[in-house]
Amino acid sequence: MGISAMTENAQHDAIRRNHLLEAAHEEMIKFERKENEFRKKDRQERAAELHLPLDAIKVH
Repeated sequence: MGISAMTENAQHDAIRRNHLLEAAHEEMIKFERKENEFRKKDRQERAAELHLPLDAIKVH
């Protein structure tokens, strides 16, 4: 009985950890998207202020 309970607890912990990792991964993806959008907008604003042809410059 002791080993079975430990196995169940370990499985429960692994499932919970996987859910937490999945949620953290999703949040990181959301953050990266927002960060990329922010950087793109910031580049465009700075280019406009400096009157640079941003379209002619290859940016990733």
